[in-house]
Amino acid sequence: MQDLLNRITFNKDVLCGKPLIRGFRISVEMILELLAKGSTEEEILQDYPQLESDDLRAALLYAHHLVAREDVFDRVAAG
Repeated sequence: MQDLLNRITFNKDVLCGKPLIRGFRISVEMILELLAKGSTEEEILQDYPQLESDDLRAALLYAHHLVAREDVFDRVAAG
């Protein structure tokens, strides 16, 4: 899993320091947004040929690590 996370890089001079995929100007945020909007892995890889399947997995793993460290508080259900 660490090999996947090593694909996530940071550069304060690129996209204001947001996490990037292997130093490309492609943010983890953008990958997650594409997946959330229903883009398939095949579509993303076709649109961004510099990416690899493991890059998408790395973005998901990075997001998982962030959420896993979240503190959960009582939440009020929308009424």
